Amino acid sequence: MFETISEMFSYAFLVRAFIVGALVSICAALLGVSLVLKRYSMIGAGLSNVGFGSLAIATALHTAPLSVAIPVVIAAAFLLLRLSENSKIKGDAAVALISTGSLAIGVIIISQTTGMNTDVCNYLFGSILAMSKTDVYLSVALSIVVLVLFVLFYHSLFAVTFDETFAKAAGTKTGLYNMLIAFLTALTIVLGMRIMGAMLISSLIIFPALSSMRLFKKFSSVTVCSAVISILCFFTGIVISYIYATPTGASVVLINIIVFALFWLIETLCNSTVINKYRRKNYA
Repeated sequence: MFETISEMFSYAFLVRAFIVGALVSICAALLGVSLVLKRYSMIGAGLSNVGFGSLAIATALHTAPLSVAIPVVIAAAFLLLRLSENSKIKGDAAVALISTGSLAIGVIIISQTTGMNTDVCNYLFGSILAMSKTDVYLSVALSIVVLVLFVLFYHSLFAVTFDETFAKAAGTKTGLYNMLIAFLTALTIVLGMRIMGAMLISSLIIFPALSSMRLFKKFSSVTVCSAVISILCFFTGIVISYIYATPTGASVVLINIIVFALFWLIETLCNSTVINKYRRKNYA
């Protein structure tokens, strides 16, 4: 196994993929806890489809993908937030509206320019070969920005996540911090799309948070556990992808599913043990 891992990291493109993937996994896991608790986890799927549409536009214009995708997805995140808060279009309906529209636009643009070729599969399901050196430098820099902002505003994000009404009454600028969450999520989605793909990037947001919530209840514990799970699952997924020649994004998602099932089983066993102890204590 160690020889295989050593061989993997002899390839520059795999090193680049792991560096970016590890950073994006941490960012997605940290933000995923807030998004899941706010019942807004599907924002990842919606914004990833917007990212697919923007990548299609970049391909048609022959420009750098990230330079187009980043501002478009950030704008879509803010628009999605405003739609869900200030109009009759709420939550999942707003996500579906923007998501399906962007996906349709992307498919039409690509079909009319480059044709429905393997590039489309790379955009939809990811490809570690898609990471250029420029993408890596930009991704690392933006990932650090996401992590720094999350740490700096951790307490405010915690307050907005758990009780937005109380936080607003206490003087917290909830609208500003909701926009911050949307901004950080948009950056994370765009950065992860190159490896995970538009159809799978939301799994990095949802699964680690759901898994850690099976065993932990405190926000800080769930956040740390979610980040650890996300990194381990990404690393394991890359190794499996290298050994068995499977798609990287799908391999990472599969490992996340297995971890979630394992944590759910542990939670079930722990609850059963507690219930049995309670019954023995009260009915003996």
